[in-house]
Amino acid sequence: MTPQSAIEVVQHALMTAFWISIPLLAIGFVAGVVVSLLQIVTSMQDPAFGSVPRLAAFLAGLLLSLPWMLARLMSYSIALLGDFSRYAR
Repeated sequence: MTPQSAIEVVQHALMTAFWISIPLLAIGFVAGVVVSLLQIVTSMQDPAFGSVPRLAAFLAGLLLSLPWMLARLMSYSIALLGDFSRYAR
């Protein structure tokens, strides 16, 4: 395995991890902003009021995007392990 091919493998792994994590990061950001705005408007600073909706949003986002995430991860794994002779050189 040449250094260039090792760099490509790591680059593809990092890009796959990036694309898999983007939906949950976006949902967490939007839920955090919405909950923070609601806390400001209602002047309610209870920690449970802030964390429970965020956790529910993460769970809903995970359940909705899990099939896409698994398909993306499986296609990456198949591409990586399917052409194993490329790494044996």
